[in-house]
Parts: sequence; C-alpha cells; structure tokens
Amino acid sequence: MAEPVRRVALATRNVGKIAELNRILADVGDGIEIVGLDAFPGAPDVPETGLTFADNALLKARAIAAYTGLPAVSDDSGLAADALHGMPGVLSARWAGKHGDDAANLALLLGQLADVDERGAAFVCVAALALPGGGEWTATGVLAGTLTRAPRGGNGFGYDPIFVPEGLSATTAELAPAEKDAISHRGRAFRAIAPVIAARA
Repeated sequence: MAEPVRRVALATRNVGKIAELNRILADVGDGIEIVGLDAFPGAPDVPETGLTFADNALLKARAIAAYTGLPAVSDDSGLAADALHGMPGVLSARWAGKHGDDAANLALLLGQLADVDERGAAFVCVAALALPGGGEWTATGVLAGTLTRAPRGGNGFGYDPIFVPEGLSATTAELAPAEKDAISHRGRAFRAIAPVIAARA
C-alpha cells in the first residue's frame, strides 16, 4: 500500500520556488508535496526583521509552521559584496529604500562600487525547516563570483545582470533558467536541506 502524501508548507507564493523544491525533493523523498501559501488563506506575511539570512528564514518558517500546523520551509537570500563588507546582505531587496526595486538597487550598488577594483561577491541563501511541534534546521547555499561594472542580460532578476559566477564569463542574467538553477545559491540550499525534510517532515 502506498504511503500517504506528506505535505510541507513553503513560505512563499512564488510558483517557481514551489516547483523547484518539489523537483529537488522528488530525488530524495517519495511522497512529499510542497504547497505554497496560496493554499492557506490568511497566512501571514512575515516581516524580515532578522539581522542574518538564517534569522529571516527561521522567522518565516516558524510562523508558517505555527499557522498551518505543517512542517514549513522558508528561505532568505541576497548578495554579499566583498568591498561592502558583505552588504547589501539581508537588505538586498530594499538596498535603495523601496522593497523589490531592482533597477534602483542595481544603480545604487554600481554607483557605490564605481571606483572600487575589488569586485568579489557571492549570492547567499539560507533555507530553513521548522516543525510545528518544535525542531529547526538550516542549510546554506553559496554561489561565489564577481561583479561587472554594467548590467548584462535579460534573464533572472535582482542582481543577476551584474553577477558573474566563478568559472564563467556570462552573468546569471545571461544564463538560461535551467543553467542558473543548476548552480544557484537557492538550489544549493534547497538541495542541502532536502534530505532533512525527507527525514523529518
């Protein structure tokens, strides 16, 4: 007899993230279904008030586990520039002030680095799993690279047009989605935590 499907809540309404984690989990854990917040009317939008990616990921995972009564997974990610001592970091999405204004964030960061030769950077993601009865785990994914002096490419979002992964000459905005998924910081974090979800959820 087939095992019942185990549901895990993913603290996002982003259908791409939901599909990505379902694909990753299919390789390590049979019978797990990832469901996004649209399946839970009234689910809270949890403010990202933490000082680290792990803080923010855990804040969201805990809140959604408590609300849904299901194991919950969340992630937080951003760009860490060496010349800015790891910033924008957790402020990546609102670096220029308004949350999610990619063009303004890019322009501000490039302006801040205009006269700087140190172009090292990394995309960082922390994925978190929280169980409704207690128990928390995190996993980190990092994609190292360098920053260009001008945007290139029309794929992706955020800082993708100025980030060149280590060993490549194309920015992440010039890569096909499947190429980016294979190396992305979020994919690495999700793949690292997938066995934990399979074992604990």
